[in-house]
Amino acid sequence: MILVDTTVWIDHLNDVGTPEVIWLRDTIVHRRALLLVGDLILCEVLQGLSSEREATQVEQALRRLQVVPLVSPDIAIRSAANYRALRRRGITVRKTIDMLIGTWCIEHQHALLHTDRDFDHLERHLGLNVIHP
Repeated sequence: MILVDTTVWIDHLNDVGTPEVIWLRDTIVHRRALLLVGDLILCEVLQGLSSEREATQVEQALRRLQVVPLVSPDIAIRSAANYRALRRRGITVRKTIDMLIGTWCIEHQHALLHTDRDFDHLERHLGLNVIHP
């Protein structure tokens, strides 16, 4: 299973042809993998839209995929530990949500499709499985 990050959904909605967006679209059309939408990712995507009409359309489209909760007490605690482990290496991840998303993927052994450089640290140092189109 593959969790698709906000960065890729935003590029997809803005019709930006990154390798990740091309991979995402191909995977949706050919059903090559089970794609997941995290609840926090759903929130980030929807809050960035300018109209209620657009938000409703995007929500309906994303809900066709499996929406999963990303935060629990265990994930919150593990995410904080991962943050501290990276910080000891001199690495500071800019967003708490990215730590939660990455930790959820690590703990559930799911891959992540993204275009956010903060996840590179989680891949390199914590074993995050990343899709590289």
